[in-house]
Amino acid sequence: MKKLALIIFFDVFILMLLGLVIVMSASSTYSVVKFDSVFALFNSHLFKMLLAFLFMIGFCFIPYEIYKGLSKPAIIFMAIVLLITLFVATDIKGAGRWLDLGFTTIQPADIAKLVLIIHLAFLLNDKSNIIENYRHGFVYLFTWVVIISVLIMLQPNISNGIMLIMVSLTIMYVGGARLKHIFISLVSFFMIGGLAVLLHSHSRARIFSFIESIFHGGDINLQVKQSLYSLGSGGIFGVGAGNSMQNNLFLPEAYGDFIFAILGEEMGFIGTMIVLSGFLVFFFTGILISKKSKDKFGQLLAFGITLSITAYAFVNVAVTTGLLPTTGLPLPFISYGGTSLFFLGISVGILINIALSNIKHETGTMIIQKEQFPGMMKV
Repeated sequence: MKKLALIIFFDVFILMLLGLVIVMSASSTYSVVKFDSVFALFNSHLFKMLLAFLFMIGFCFIPYEIYKGLSKPAIIFMAIVLLITLFVATDIKGAGRWLDLGFTTIQPADIAKLVLIIHLAFLLNDKSNIIENYRHGFVYLFTWVVIISVLIMLQPNISNGIMLIMVSLTIMYVGGARLKHIFISLVSFFMIGGLAVLLHSHSRARIFSFIESIFHGGDINLQVKQSLYSLGSGGIFGVGAGNSMQNNLFLPEAYGDFIFAILGEEMGFIGTMIVLSGFLVFFFTGILISKKSKDKFGQLLAFGITLSITAYAFVNVAVTTGLLPTTGLPLPFISYGGTSLFFLGISVGILINIALSNIKHETGTMIIQKEQFPGMMKV
């Protein structure tokens, strides 16, 4: 398990380094125009990345079992914070997703994702004997998913809410929930999600333009059009770091949600494959950590963290390449960010701690076996 912990650590470290290089290039022109300094956004991102890295290391040494007792007060607190966000949030680009703390702004949805995963892992472990019962088991767990997801969707942050529903239901299925209960809930919530999409003009426009592009061809929107230009011009080996044309304000959100396009332009097909391989390594290593965990809570928590990060990564890539409607979800470890980076670091730290805790468990088991069956060690 120590090897698995090291693989996760260095895999994330490499993705973070790549993120720094690409953010430096993708944000340079915008930084000059907005802040009269080519390094303005990069310096901010570098500081946040260092904090996220420190969080990751710090949480490696906090026993993950401690989150069992904290999960319920934490989920209640996050529900209250998300509710407050609806009324006092800072409005950015037409959505009230950020809370202004004076010295910084935070996006509570990023925190709520991790808290919900922890709470689901705890409940699935605590109520494993009744999870197959729809009324007394499944509904109770799914209620928390609905509360958090709906509050996020009302910001409006439709894509994050839908993603959280999908990840949560997958965790619940792995935790023992019946497939028919999952299917019923998924259909019901997609009806609600569809209504939410239609109520908000920006979400409605994104969906309709995507559907239009499927049936009648044409571009989904300006971002995806410029993103495909960027990816196509990269070729096999790319145009080189810092030589992107699309980062000269042709591609909106070049250093954020669409940073994968700049990566493809500057590092080419090879660079994109390295990043995608990095996320695949993260996924399979995280699943192995989950499988080898000493208890069900650790298994589900490791699985939830692994699935969440990987799912968000591949949805971002699918959006960048025009395979899904534009969502506004960042590419984990690589996109410019603040709150998302911090809690990604915390999430990876928890995952590594689960792996390290299993080392102690396996060592303790071997000692017990040696004491009880001394002859076994000679065979």
